Amino acid sequence: MEKKISRSISPENFTGEKGKGGMCPLEQGSARHAARDLGTGWKVNPFIVLQPGETFTIADIEGSGIIEHIWLTPTGRWRNTILRMYWDDQEQPSVECPVGDFFCMGWNEYAQLNSLAVCVNPGSAFNCYWPMPFRKRARMTLTNIAEEPVTMYYQIDYALCEVAEDEAYFHAQFRRVNPLPYKGVYTILDGVKGRGKYVGTYMAWGVNNRGWWGEGEIKFYMDGDKEYPTICGTGTEDYFCGSYNFEDPHTHANYAAFSTPYSGLHQVITPDTLYSSQFRFGLYRWHITDPIYFEQDLKVTIQALGWREGGRYLPLQDDIASVAYWYQTLPTADFPTLPDKDSLEVI
Repeated sequence: MEKKISRSISPENFTGEKGKGGMCPLEQGSARHAARDLGTGWKVNPFIVLQPGETFTIADIEGSGIIEHIWLTPTGRWRNTILRMYWDDQEQPSVECPVGDFFCMGWNEYAQLNSLAVCVNPGSAFNCYWPMPFRKRARMTLTNIAEEPVTMYYQIDYALCEVAEDEAYFHAQFRRVNPLPYKGVYTILDGVKGRGKYVGTYMAWGVNNRGWWGEGEIKFYMDGDKEYPTICGTGTEDYFCGSYNFEDPHTHANYAAFSTPYSGLHQVITPDTLYSSQFRFGLYRWHITDPIYFEQDLKVTIQALGWREGGRYLPLQDDIASVAYWYQTLPTADFPTLPDKDSLEVI
Protein backbone atom coordinates (compact mmCIF):
# COMPACT_ATOMS: atom_id res chain seq x y z
CA MET A 1 0.00 0.00 0.00
CA GLU A 2 1.35 3.41 -0.97
CA LYS A 3 2.32 5.49 2.03
CA LYS A 4 0.39 8.74 2.37
CA ILE A 5 0.41 11.21 5.24
CA SER A 6 -2.78 13.28 5.61
CA ARG A 7 -2.49 16.98 6.31
CA SER A 8 -4.84 19.97 6.21
CA ILE A 9 -4.31 23.73 6.09
CA SER A 10 -6.79 26.27 7.43
CA PRO A 11 -6.61 29.53 9.40
CA GLU A 12 -6.46 27.29 12.50
CA ASN A 13 -3.27 25.68 11.15
CA PHE A 14 -1.61 27.83 8.48
CA THR A 15 1.23 25.36 7.85
CA GLY A 16 -0.61 22.05 8.14
CA GLU A 17 2.05 20.78 10.54
CA LYS A 18 1.38 17.77 12.72
CA GLY A 19 -0.04 18.69 16.13
CA LYS A 20 -0.20 22.42 15.34
CA GLY A 21 -3.94 22.94 14.87
CA GLY A 22 -6.03 25.25 17.06
CA MET A 23 -3.02 26.85 18.77
CA CYS A 24 -3.74 30.51 17.95
CA PRO A 25 -3.44 32.72 21.06
CA LEU A 26 -6.74 34.33 21.96
CA GLU A 27 -5.48 37.90 21.49
CA GLN A 28 -4.39 37.13 17.89
CA GLY A 29 -7.51 35.30 16.74
CA SER A 30 -9.92 36.56 14.11
CA ALA A 31 -12.79 35.33 16.34
CA ARG A 32 -11.22 36.46 19.63
CA HIS A 33 -14.33 38.41 20.63
CA ALA A 34 -16.60 35.36 20.25
CA ALA A 35 -14.06 33.10 22.03
CA ARG A 36 -13.18 35.54 24.80
CA ASP A 37 -14.85 33.40 27.49
CA LEU A 38 -13.21 30.16 26.24
CA GLY A 39 -9.64 30.90 25.16
CA THR A 40 -7.02 29.07 23.10
CA GLY A 41 -8.03 25.69 21.77
CA TRP A 42 -11.57 26.76 21.00
CA LYS A 43 -12.75 28.44 17.79
CA VAL A 44 -10.30 31.33 17.99
CA ASN A 45 -9.06 31.83 14.39
CA PRO A 46 -11.45 30.23 11.86
CA PHE A 47 -11.13 32.85 9.10
CA ILE A 48 -8.89 35.50 7.58
CA VAL A 49 -9.68 39.05 6.47
CA LEU A 50 -8.05 40.16 3.21
CA GLN A 51 -7.55 43.91 3.07
CA PRO A 52 -7.93 45.82 -0.23
CA GLY A 53 -4.95 45.08 -2.47
CA GLU A 54 -3.61 42.36 -0.19
CA THR A 55 -2.22 39.03 -1.38
CA PHE A 56 -2.30 36.27 1.23
CA THR A 57 -0.60 32.89 0.90
CA ILE A 58 -3.17 30.33 1.99
CA ALA A 59 -0.88 27.33 1.39
CA ASP A 60 2.87 26.83 1.04
CA ILE A 61 3.75 23.14 1.13
CA GLU A 62 7.28 21.79 0.78
CA GLY A 63 7.99 18.32 -0.55
CA SER A 64 6.06 15.87 -2.68
CA GLY A 65 2.33 15.27 -2.46
CA ILE A 66 -1.15 15.87 -3.83
CA ILE A 67 -3.86 18.37 -2.96
CA GLU A 68 -7.07 16.38 -2.74
CA HIS A 69 -9.78 18.87 -1.73
CA ILE A 70 -10.23 22.64 -1.43
CA TRP A 71 -13.11 24.24 0.45
CA LEU A 72 -13.62 27.96 0.82
CA THR A 73 -16.42 30.44 1.28
CA PRO A 74 -15.76 34.08 0.35
CA THR A 75 -17.61 37.32 0.95
CA GLY A 76 -17.93 40.29 -1.37
CA ARG A 77 -17.99 40.11 -5.16
CA TRP A 78 -16.47 36.78 -6.11
CA ARG A 79 -14.63 38.12 -9.18
CA ASN A 80 -12.70 40.52 -6.95
CA THR A 81 -10.74 37.73 -5.27
CA ILE A 82 -8.11 36.14 -7.50
CA LEU A 83 -6.93 32.57 -6.85
CA ARG A 84 -3.44 31.57 -8.01
CA MET A 85 -1.53 28.28 -7.71
CA TYR A 86 2.18 27.70 -8.30
CA TRP A 87 3.87 24.31 -8.65
CA ASP A 88 7.51 23.45 -7.89
CA ASP A 89 8.86 26.99 -7.45
CA GLN A 90 7.59 28.26 -10.81
CA GLU A 91 7.21 32.05 -10.92
CA GLN A 92 4.40 31.69 -13.47
CA PRO A 93 1.11 30.53 -11.92
CA SER A 94 -0.47 27.37 -13.30
CA VAL A 95 -3.85 28.55 -12.01
CA GLU A 96 -5.01 32.18 -12.24
CA CYS A 97 -8.71 32.75 -11.90
CA PRO A 98 -11.34 34.77 -10.03
CA VAL A 99 -12.46 32.58 -7.18
CA GLY A 100 -16.12 32.54 -8.23
CA ASP A 101 -15.39 31.41 -11.78
CA PHE A 102 -12.92 28.74 -10.65
CA PHE A 103 -15.79 27.16 -8.69
CA CYS A 104 -18.29 27.70 -11.56
CA MET A 105 -20.02 30.70 -9.97
CA GLY A 106 -19.11 33.47 -12.40
CA TRP A 107 -22.27 35.52 -11.96
CA ASN A 108 -21.78 36.20 -8.24
CA GLU A 109 -25.04 34.40 -7.50
CA TYR A 110 -25.36 31.06 -5.74
CA ALA A 111 -26.55 28.04 -7.73
CA GLN A 112 -26.23 24.54 -6.34
CA LEU A 113 -23.84 22.40 -8.34
CA ASN A 114 -23.39 18.64 -7.94
CA SER A 115 -20.47 17.17 -9.85
CA LEU A 116 -17.43 14.99 -9.31
CA ALA A 117 -14.90 17.80 -9.75
CA VAL A 118 -16.71 20.79 -8.22
CA CYS A 119 -19.55 21.04 -5.72
CA VAL A 120 -21.21 24.27 -4.61
CA ASN A 121 -23.46 23.93 -1.59
CA PRO A 122 -25.57 26.33 0.52
CA GLY A 123 -24.93 29.12 1.18
CA SER A 124 -21.60 29.85 -0.64
CA ALA A 125 -19.59 26.69 0.05
CA PHE A 126 -17.15 26.19 -2.84
CA ASN A 127 -15.56 22.73 -3.09
CA CYS A 128 -12.95 21.49 -5.58
CA TYR A 129 -11.94 17.83 -5.95
CA TRP A 130 -9.52 18.07 -8.89
CA PRO A 131 -6.38 16.16 -7.79
CA MET A 132 -3.34 18.45 -7.83
CA PRO A 133 0.01 16.64 -7.59
CA PHE A 134 3.31 18.42 -6.90
CA ARG A 135 6.88 17.19 -6.55
CA LYS A 136 8.80 19.94 -4.78
CA ARG A 137 6.40 22.62 -3.60
CA ALA A 138 2.79 23.78 -3.81
CA ARG A 139 1.90 27.41 -3.21
CA MET A 140 -1.57 28.96 -3.30
CA THR A 141 -2.51 32.63 -2.92
CA LEU A 142 -5.60 34.85 -2.76
CA THR A 143 -5.52 38.49 -3.88
CA ASN A 144 -8.24 40.98 -2.99
CA ILE A 145 -8.59 43.52 -5.82
CA ALA A 146 -11.72 45.08 -4.29
CA GLU A 147 -11.92 48.35 -2.38
CA GLU A 148 -13.41 46.58 0.64
CA PRO A 149 -12.06 43.86 2.96
CA VAL A 150 -12.99 40.24 2.19
CA THR A 151 -13.62 37.58 4.82
CA MET A 152 -12.44 34.11 3.82
CA TYR A 153 -12.93 30.73 5.48
CA TYR A 154 -10.93 27.97 3.79
CA GLN A 155 -9.51 24.47 4.20
CA ILE A 156 -7.01 22.69 1.94
CA ASP A 157 -6.76 18.92 2.39
CA TYR A 158 -3.69 17.16 1.01
CA ALA A 159 -1.46 14.13 1.35
CA LEU A 160 2.32 14.00 1.52
CA CYS A 161 3.41 11.15 -0.74
CA GLU A 162 5.52 10.15 -3.72
CA VAL A 163 4.21 11.34 -7.09
CA ALA A 164 4.46 9.04 -10.10
CA GLU A 165 6.78 10.12 -12.92
CA ASP A 166 3.93 10.32 -15.44
CA GLU A 167 1.68 12.54 -13.28
CA ALA A 168 1.08 15.94 -14.91
CA TYR A 169 0.33 19.24 -13.16
CA PHE A 170 -3.11 20.80 -12.76
CA HIS A 171 -3.83 24.06 -14.62
CA ALA A 172 -6.78 26.45 -14.90
CA GLN A 173 -7.08 29.66 -16.91
CA PHE A 174 -9.78 32.35 -16.93
CA ARG A 175 -10.82 34.48 -19.90
CA ARG A 176 -13.57 37.00 -20.58
CA VAL A 177 -14.76 38.98 -23.60
CA ASN A 178 -17.63 41.48 -23.25
CA PRO A 179 -18.99 41.88 -25.83
CA LEU A 180 -17.68 39.34 -28.31
CA PRO A 181 -16.97 41.18 -31.60
CA TYR A 182 -19.40 40.52 -34.44
CA LYS A 183 -18.33 37.34 -36.26
CA GLY A 184 -15.66 36.84 -33.63
CA VAL A 185 -14.86 33.38 -32.25
CA TYR A 186 -14.44 33.05 -28.50
CA THR A 187 -11.13 31.57 -27.34
CA ILE A 188 -11.38 29.33 -24.28
CA LEU A 189 -7.68 28.37 -24.26
CA ASP A 190 -4.62 29.08 -26.37
CA GLY A 191 -0.84 29.10 -26.07
CA VAL A 192 -0.54 25.78 -24.27
CA LYS A 193 2.81 24.11 -24.89
CA GLY A 194 3.77 20.66 -23.68
CA ARG A 195 2.19 17.26 -23.20
CA GLY A 196 -1.03 16.81 -21.30
CA LYS A 197 -4.78 16.33 -21.24
CA TYR A 198 -7.73 18.73 -21.27
CA VAL A 199 -10.22 17.88 -18.52
CA GLY A 200 -12.90 20.53 -18.28
CA THR A 201 -14.70 23.72 -19.28
CA TYR A 202 -16.81 26.17 -17.29
CA MET A 203 -18.62 29.02 -19.03
CA ALA A 204 -20.53 32.02 -17.73
CA TRP A 205 -22.57 33.01 -20.77
CA GLY A 206 -24.58 36.24 -20.86
CA VAL A 207 -26.85 36.55 -23.89
CA ASN A 208 -27.26 40.04 -25.36
CA ASN A 209 -29.93 39.03 -27.92
CA ARG A 210 -33.38 37.51 -27.81
CA GLY A 211 -33.86 33.95 -29.00
CA TRP A 212 -31.69 30.86 -28.90
CA TRP A 213 -27.97 31.44 -28.46
CA GLY A 214 -26.26 28.04 -28.54
CA GLU A 215 -25.76 26.94 -32.15
CA GLY A 216 -22.00 27.51 -32.03
CA GLU A 217 -19.48 24.68 -32.25
CA ILE A 218 -16.57 24.01 -29.91
CA LYS A 219 -13.26 23.15 -31.58
CA PHE A 220 -10.04 21.59 -30.27
CA TYR A 221 -6.89 22.40 -32.25
CA MET A 222 -4.05 20.14 -31.14
CA ASP A 223 -0.50 19.20 -32.06
CA GLY A 224 0.01 21.51 -35.00
CA ASP A 225 -3.58 22.01 -36.21
CA LYS A 226 -3.87 25.35 -37.99
CA GLU A 227 -6.98 26.29 -39.99
CA TYR A 228 -9.11 23.28 -39.06
CA PRO A 229 -9.35 21.37 -35.77
CA THR A 230 -9.06 17.68 -35.06
CA ILE A 231 -12.11 17.66 -32.76
CA CYS A 232 -15.19 19.66 -33.78
CA GLY A 233 -18.49 19.66 -31.90
CA THR A 234 -21.99 20.13 -33.29
CA GLY A 235 -23.45 22.79 -30.99
CA THR A 236 -23.04 24.47 -27.63
CA GLU A 237 -25.73 22.53 -25.78
CA ASP A 238 -24.44 19.34 -27.41
CA TYR A 239 -20.95 19.90 -25.98
CA PHE A 240 -22.41 20.45 -22.52
CA CYS A 241 -24.27 17.13 -22.93
CA GLY A 242 -27.74 18.59 -23.43
CA SER A 243 -29.89 18.85 -26.53
CA TYR A 244 -32.49 20.95 -28.32
CA ASN A 245 -31.88 24.30 -26.66
CA PHE A 246 -31.98 22.91 -23.10
CA GLU A 247 -35.77 23.24 -23.36
CA ASP A 248 -38.06 21.80 -20.72
CA PRO A 249 -39.42 18.84 -22.73
CA HIS A 250 -42.84 19.09 -21.08
CA THR A 251 -43.65 22.80 -21.21
CA HIS A 252 -41.30 24.00 -23.98
CA ALA A 253 -41.60 27.34 -22.15
CA ASN A 254 -38.39 27.57 -20.16
CA TYR A 255 -34.85 26.28 -19.81
CA ALA A 256 -34.42 23.08 -17.79
CA ALA A 257 -31.43 23.48 -15.48
CA PHE A 258 -29.56 20.29 -14.56
CA SER A 259 -26.45 19.22 -12.68
CA THR A 260 -24.82 15.80 -13.13
CA PRO A 261 -21.42 14.29 -12.23
CA TYR A 262 -19.88 15.23 -15.58
CA SER A 263 -21.89 18.10 -17.09
CA GLY A 264 -24.59 20.61 -16.40
CA LEU A 265 -26.54 23.77 -17.07
CA HIS A 266 -26.60 24.42 -13.34
CA GLN A 267 -27.45 28.11 -13.44
CA VAL A 268 -30.19 29.95 -15.33
CA ILE A 269 -30.64 33.58 -14.32
CA THR A 270 -33.93 34.83 -15.76
CA PRO A 271 -34.44 38.55 -16.53
CA ASP A 272 -37.88 38.84 -14.96
CA THR A 273 -37.51 41.79 -12.57
CA LEU A 274 -37.07 45.55 -12.78
CA TYR A 275 -33.57 46.52 -14.01
CA SER A 276 -32.71 42.96 -15.09
CA SER A 277 -31.87 42.53 -18.75
CA GLN A 278 -30.48 39.47 -20.51
CA PHE A 279 -30.50 35.76 -19.69
CA ARG A 280 -27.35 34.50 -18.00
CA PHE A 281 -26.19 30.89 -17.83
CA GLY A 282 -23.62 28.78 -16.04
CA LEU A 283 -22.46 25.60 -17.78
CA TYR A 284 -19.80 22.98 -17.11
CA ARG A 285 -18.40 19.93 -18.88
CA TRP A 286 -15.84 17.66 -17.21
CA HIS A 287 -13.73 15.35 -19.39
CA ILE A 288 -12.98 13.02 -16.50
CA THR A 289 -13.66 9.77 -18.33
CA ASP A 290 -12.98 11.21 -21.80
CA PRO A 291 -9.97 13.56 -21.48
CA ILE A 292 -8.62 15.17 -24.60
CA TYR A 293 -4.95 14.23 -24.88
CA PHE A 294 -2.36 16.40 -26.63
CA GLU A 295 1.36 15.91 -27.20
CA GLN A 296 2.68 19.37 -28.14
CA ASP A 297 0.09 22.15 -28.04
CA LEU A 298 -3.61 22.89 -27.61
CA LYS A 299 -6.10 25.60 -28.53
CA VAL A 300 -9.84 25.54 -27.73
CA THR A 301 -12.46 27.87 -29.25
CA ILE A 302 -16.25 28.12 -29.33
CA GLN A 303 -18.58 29.99 -31.68
CA ALA A 304 -21.49 32.15 -30.49
CA LEU A 305 -24.40 31.64 -32.87
CA GLY A 306 -28.13 32.31 -32.79
CA TRP A 307 -30.75 32.59 -35.53
CA ARG A 308 -31.82 35.40 -37.79
CA GLU A 309 -34.63 35.58 -40.37
CA GLY A 310 -34.52 33.25 -43.31
CA GLY A 311 -33.17 30.35 -41.25
CA ARG A 312 -29.68 31.86 -41.17
CA TYR A 313 -27.17 31.79 -38.34
CA LEU A 314 -26.69 35.04 -36.41
CA PRO A 315 -23.17 35.70 -35.01
CA LEU A 316 -23.77 36.91 -31.46
CA GLN A 317 -22.06 39.66 -29.48
CA ASP A 318 -22.44 38.16 -26.02
CA ASP A 319 -20.76 38.54 -22.63
CA ILE A 320 -18.73 35.32 -22.35
CA ALA A 321 -16.33 34.21 -19.64
CA SER A 322 -14.72 30.81 -19.21
CA VAL A 323 -12.34 28.67 -17.21
CA ALA A 324 -10.33 25.94 -18.94
CA TYR A 325 -9.02 23.08 -16.79
CA TRP A 326 -6.19 20.84 -17.93
CA TYR A 327 -3.10 18.87 -16.87
CA GLN A 328 0.30 19.24 -18.50
CA THR A 329 4.03 18.97 -18.04
CA LEU A 330 5.96 22.00 -16.78
CA PRO A 331 6.95 24.70 -17.52
CA THR A 332 3.69 26.61 -17.77
CA ALA A 333 3.52 29.12 -20.61
CA ASP A 334 2.65 32.71 -19.71
CA PHE A 335 -1.08 33.37 -19.38
CA PRO A 336 -2.84 36.35 -20.98
CA THR A 337 -2.95 39.35 -18.66
CA LEU A 338 -5.93 39.04 -16.33
CA PRO A 339 -8.59 41.72 -17.02
CA ASP A 340 -8.64 44.63 -14.59
CA LYS A 341 -11.31 45.04 -11.92
CA ASP A 342 -13.73 47.01 -14.11
CA SER A 343 -13.35 44.53 -16.98
CA LEU A 344 -14.09 41.64 -14.61
CA GLU A 345 -17.19 43.24 -13.12
CA VAL A 346 -20.60 41.60 -13.43
CA ILE A 347 -23.15 44.36 -14.02
